[in-house]
Amino acid sequence: MSSKEIKFVTPDASYGMAVNQLVASCPPLDTNSAYCNLLQASHFRETSVAACLDSGEVVGFVSGYLIPERPDTLFVWQVAVSEKARGQGLAKRMILSLLERPSCSHVHHIETSITASNNGSWALFRRLASQLDASLNESVMFDQHAHFNGQHDTEHLVRIGPFSL
Repeated sequence: MSSKEIKFVTPDASYGMAVNQLVASCPPLDTNSAYCNLLQASHFRETSVAACLDSGEVVGFVSGYLIPERPDTLFVWQVAVSEKARGQGLAKRMILSLLERPSCSHVHHIETSITASNNGSWALFRRLASQLDASLNESVMFDQHAHFNGQHDTEHLVRIGPFSL
């Protein structure tokens, strides 16, 4: 599959179940309820993107939102790429496409959370920071013991920026 076969679309509620199935097929991502994915694809559609094949199959999805107290910051909630679409830089291209939207015209920072063991996400956001010529800073966002009662690994806050496009 070439990257030319993939188009980026602004999702709507009709994408919710496909996103739910995609995320479930992409460990180590935390699965969300179908309802959550429906909200991501509808309420947060302007800060989310679906990557689709000509057949309509969803092979990538990035969900995000503007942080209410800091509308210059896009929080990338989740990045999922189907195994069949990996190795083409699709995740980074989806995030960059969000930054080109009018809804993100005032964004100068990206934040996300990543567990220490998620090497793919660390590599993605380091490449993104490099392409944006911006610094990447890391701190603890949600601690394994203080926030997850030991039932989930610590989530590290990754902050990229400032940058301008």
